[in-house]
Amino acid sequence: MPPPKDVVKIAIQMVGAVPQLIDLQQTKPLASVLKDVCDKWNLPNAEHYALQYADGRQTYITESNRRDIKNGSILRLTISPDQEAEQLYIGIQSKNVDVKTDSLKKLASLSQDITFAQEFISRNGLKQIYSIVEEGNDTGEMLAHTLKAFTELMEHDFVSWENLSTVFIKKIVSYVNMNAVDASIQQLSLSILENMVPTSRLLFEVVKKEVTLDRLLTHLQATNAQLQLKAMALLIALLLSATDAERRDMMDYLREKNIRQFIHKNIIHSSEPLKDEMAHYLYVLQSVSLNLCEQRMKMSMDPYSQEQRDLLQSLRQSAFESESEVPAGTFSTERRRSLCAKEFRKLGFTNNSNPAEDLRRAPPGLLALDNMVYFSRNSPNAYSRFVLENSSREDKHECPFARSSIQLTLMLCEILHIGEPCSETAQAFYPMFFGQDHFFEELFCICIQLVNKTWKEMRATQEDFDKVMQVVREQITRTLNVKPTSLELFKTRVNTMNYSEILKLRQTERLHQEETLAVPVLELREKLKPELLELIRQQRLLHLCEGTLFRKISSRRRQDKLWYCRLSPNHKVLHYGDVEEGVQSPPIESLPEKIPVADMKMLLVGKECPHTKEKGSGKQNKDVLELAFSIVHDVEEYCLNFIAPTRYEFCLWTDGLNVLLGKEMTSERTQTDLDVLLSMELKLRLLDLENINIPDNPPPIPKPPSNLNFCYDFSQAEQ
Repeated sequence: MPPPKDVVKIAIQMVGAVPQLIDLQQTKPLASVLKDVCDKWNLPNAEHYALQYADGRQTYITESNRRDIKNGSILRLTISPDQEAEQLYIGIQSKNVDVKTDSLKKLASLSQDITFAQEFISRNGLKQIYSIVEEGNDTGEMLAHTLKAFTELMEHDFVSWENLSTVFIKKIVSYVNMNAVDASIQQLSLSILENMVPTSRLLFEVVKKEVTLDRLLTHLQATNAQLQLKAMALLIALLLSATDAERRDMMDYLREKNIRQFIHKNIIHSSEPLKDEMAHYLYVLQSVSLNLCEQRMKMSMDPYSQEQRDLLQSLRQSAFESESEVPAGTFSTERRRSLCAKEFRKLGFTNNSNPAEDLRRAPPGLLALDNMVYFSRNSPNAYSRFVLENSSREDKHECPFARSSIQLTLMLCEILHIGEPCSETAQAFYPMFFGQDHFFEELFCICIQLVNKTWKEMRATQEDFDKVMQVVREQITRTLNVKPTSLELFKTRVNTMNYSEILKLRQTERLHQEETLAVPVLELREKLKPELLELIRQQRLLHLCEGTLFRKISSRRRQDKLWYCRLSPNHKVLHYGDVEEGVQSPPIESLPEKIPVADMKMLLVGKECPHTKEKGSGKQNKDVLELAFSIVHDVEEYCLNFIAPTRYEFCLWTDGLNVLLGKEMTSERTQTDLDVLLSMELKLRLLDLENINIPDNPPPIPKPPSNLNFCYDFSQAEQ
C-alpha cells in the first residue's frame, strides 16, 4: 500500500552514528522532527541542530523548502545555520592564520545556502569581509576564499551593490589591473566587477574608468580559459550598460585592436571546445556590433542633405562614368536632368526623377544607401557589371539594382535581428562574423550578386520581384544555418544553392511535412505497391483489348497506310489487320491476322527493332526510334513491327506486352502512375491521422499480465 501524501520515507545520517530510517510527517513541525531525531541519538539541545541534504548543494531544510524532500532522500544532521554563522563570524576574525583560512573556506562553501547567508549577514558579517579586503593584508588562498564568500553572499540580493565603499571597489579593481596576482583572485575580481556594472550608472562609470579596454584585452588573450571567460563577461556587461555613443566608441576602439580576428583565431578555433557561456557572450558581442547599424537603418533620407545627395549621385557616376564626364555646358539643364533620370531608372530606382523618395522608407533607410555605396566603391567591377548587364536586357527582364538593394538590406536586417534586444540565453552566433571587418557590408556585396544570379536562373520579370527575393531569403537563411566559418565559404555555399536546388529542398520538405517519408508510411507504401501494380497491369491489358490504330511507315518514311491491333478479351490472341482511313475501332472479327500470346518470344524497343535497321531507310529519325517496338514470335526471324502514334501509347503497349510475356513493366509511365496511385491511397488512409505525429518506431507491445484474474466471469453473475 503506498504511503500517504504527507509522509516521506528518508534516511538521516550523522558522523559516528548509525543512520536512522524514518517516515517524515510533513505536517509535523520541523522542530519536533529534530527533537525526535536528537533524542534517538541522545543529543541534548535539539534547537542547535538542523537537517541538510547530504548530497549536491547540501541545502538546509527549512519549513519553506521541506515540501521539496522526495522519497528516498538522504539528509544529514548538522549544526544549525545560526550556530554555524556565529562560529564562522568569530573564526574569520581570528589572529590564527590557519583558523581564519579554514573559517573563510567554510564560509565560501556555506554562503551558497540562503538560510545560512541570511544568518551571517544579520550578524554584520559582510562588514568583516569588507575589512579583510580593504586592509589588503591577506593574499593568496585566504583572499580567494574571502572574495568567493563575498560573491556568494551578494548573490542572494540581501544587500545592494551600491553600498560598497570606494576603497573596496578600488581594491577589487587593483587585483584586475595587477600582473603578479593569482589567476583565481583575478577571476573572482572580474566576476565581482561584472555584477557591479549593471546595478547603477555610477558603478558603471567607476569600473569603465578604472579597468581599461586594453587591460580587458590582455586578460582576454590569457591562456587560462576561465580568466578569458570572466574578462569577456565584464566586457559584455560594460557594452550593455553603456549609452549608444559610448558603445559606438568602445566598439570602434575594439575594432582598431583587431578583437574580431583574435576571437576568430584563438577562441572560436581554439583546440578546446567552446563552452555555452562563452558562446552566449560571443552572440551578445555580435548582436551589439550589428545593432550599431540600427541608427542608419531607422533614418530616412533627407532630400535636402547635401552629403546624402552626393552619395546618391556617386552611385550614378560610378555606373555611368563615361556618360557623366560630358562637360557641364554641353547639355541644357533640362537635358541633363532628363539624362540623370534615365540613368537612375537604369540603376533600378522606381522614382527616377527623385530617387531620394525610394530611400524615405525606414527601415532600411540610409543603411540601404550605405550598402549600395560600399558595393560600388569596394567592388566596382561587380557593380558596373550588375548595372550594365541589366541595362542591356529587355525592360521587363532587367533586375533593378536599387530596388533589390533596398529590399535585400531590409531582409538582412530581419535575418540578423538588427534593432532587436539581445536574448538573455541565446548562443547562436555566426563564426564568420568574427573573421571579417565590415561584416554587414561584405555580406551585402555577396548577396546582391546572388540576387542577380537567381534572377537570371528564374528568368524573372518585374512581376516576379517578390518571388525572387523570397528565394534569395531562403538561400541566405539555409546557408547561414550551416554556420560557415568564413565569408568566402558562405559565398561558395550560397552560390551552390541555386534555384533548382531550392525547389528540390522544398519538395523534400513538403514530403516530410506530409509525413510521406516517415518510416511507418514508407512501410505502408511498400505494402501497397503490389496491389497497385496489379491495378496498373489490368489497366494496360484493358487498353490492349480496346486496341490502337497504327500507321505503316514505308522505306521512304511515308505514313500512307493504317492498321489496327487489339488483344482478345481472354488475353490469349493478338488480332491485327489493315483498315481504311476513318475507321476508329473495328470489330475483332474484321482483323484477319492473329498471333497467339503463347507464341510470343520477346519484345524489342528502339534501335533493337528490325524495322529501324532496314537498309535504305535513310538517316535514323530520333522520334521514330523513341516510338518503335516489335514483337518476336514463332521464330526470331519473324516480327510484328509497331510505330506508336504517341509516347503515351508506346508506354501502354510495351507495358501490356511485357505483362503478357510475364515480365516487369519498364516504361516511365508505370512509375508515374504508381506514384500518383500511391499518393492518393496514402492520403486516403492517413486522413484520420491528420495533425497527429507518426512515430518512426512502433510503440512497444506490453508484456502479458502475470495472471488473468481480472477477467469478469459472467457465468457466476447469471447464477
